[in-house]
Amino acid sequence: MQDALWRMSAADQAAAVRNGEISAVELVDSHLDRIAEVGPRVNAVTQLLAERARRAAVDTDRRRAAGAEPGRLAGVPFTVKETTPVEGLPTTFGSPRLRGLVARADAPPVARLRAAGAIPIGHSNLPTLVLAGMHTRSELYGDTVNPWDPERTPGGTSGGDAVAVATGMAALGLGNDSGGSVRIPAQFCGVTALKPTSGRYPADHRVFGPEDPGPASQFLVTDGPLARRVGDLRLAHAVLAGADPRDPRAVPVPAFGPPPTGPVRVAVVTDPGGHGVHPTVAAAVATAADALRDAGYDVQEVADVPRLDEALEAYGKITVTEFAPSWPAVRTLLGEGGDRYIAWAMERTPPADRDELLKLMGTWLNIRRSWAEFLDAHPLLLGPVFTEPPVEPGLESRDRAGRDRVASGMRLCTATSFVGVPAVAVPTGTSGGLPCGVQIVGRAYREDLCLDAAGAVEDRLGVLTPLDPLPRGRTA
Repeated sequence: MQDALWRMSAADQAAAVRNGEISAVELVDSHLDRIAEVGPRVNAVTQLLAERARRAAVDTDRRRAAGAEPGRLAGVPFTVKETTPVEGLPTTFGSPRLRGLVARADAPPVARLRAAGAIPIGHSNLPTLVLAGMHTRSELYGDTVNPWDPERTPGGTSGGDAVAVATGMAALGLGNDSGGSVRIPAQFCGVTALKPTSGRYPADHRVFGPEDPGPASQFLVTDGPLARRVGDLRLAHAVLAGADPRDPRAVPVPAFGPPPTGPVRVAVVTDPGGHGVHPTVAAAVATAADALRDAGYDVQEVADVPRLDEALEAYGKITVTEFAPSWPAVRTLLGEGGDRYIAWAMERTPPADRDELLKLMGTWLNIRRSWAEFLDAHPLLLGPVFTEPPVEPGLESRDRAGRDRVASGMRLCTATSFVGVPAVAVPTGTSGGLPCGVQIVGRAYREDLCLDAAGAVEDRLGVLTPLDPLPRGRTA
């Protein structure tokens, strides 16, 4: 049975440990064996925590044997993106210059997963400083490989977690998302991911010192789980949600709201903003819409999402303005060519002056209001995650045209991060040997409705992973 443990869902793994059917040590060892088998082929797990994970598993088994409650995620191994502190480990952001940045404590989401019995098994790869582009390539750890096709990017910036989950090296991944960074790798790797409402999960992004980041970073960056099944996202969401004194933004809203009283309306937008969508992606949206209709949802095609281009422009202007003062120093940490993605963005969108920035703060709220009204009429929105199938590694850093193509592809992710609403990415099948997927966006603090709908899609269209990585040099 041990050889198959890593294939189980996180929910089944935790239940088996709680019930004494398997030990947490057996579960962790199964995943460590899987990492040893496939890890070198995909380069997703960076700092492996083998001995620490085994010690945590021994403690879980000891507490369970003594009659203590081992937690809802008892023994479940998870990876943690290199942006997110794990006590005693360097939080490197993939940069050699940050190897000595040893975390003094777990970040709040790591602490919450650990308190629920889950076991961190390793850090995971990302683009250097999460700024070098969409492809998961860091200066410190190199390229992470898409297990479906080595000639395609696994996406990013939480690509290491997506690949680790997709290949069975971990049951859960803990990434973060400020414009698609858990949802895009989920689509490209055939897994599912949840970007929560801004302020839903407590976090502490003061990695480099005691000062908090500016308002854009405070609002846009949200930690979020990746998994192979929607039910595992639901389990992680229940653990991660809630108020915490370490984060005054986190609100005490129940993780699951009241059930709907009738069929839930779902707005469908296949080509947000009318900028073009690949036929494969359009077909995935249509397939998911049919699945939701079959599940009893009131699915309606609508003209478009609110104020997409205006949201993208404001997002770019606000983030560039906040980031510009630190850019000369940050640029030196990105390595050769790692600065192109941000440099081109800053050339395209110069920083705002004081008066313009103040006006943009009002525009931001106004766009959020437009989206709240839209989602009041349609509690859910179905649309693409990325408007193309998985692209080649490093497209966004190759030239300005590649950068603009990637920025356009992720436009619905960018807009929904900007307005702070939740979204679940869920697979819909494969095409040409590559995974396809969609995202389901919801009202603020109604992650549960997004998860319900994503679960209905999964029930009808199936689960794609875990899978064995395709060898380098071969394509499907």
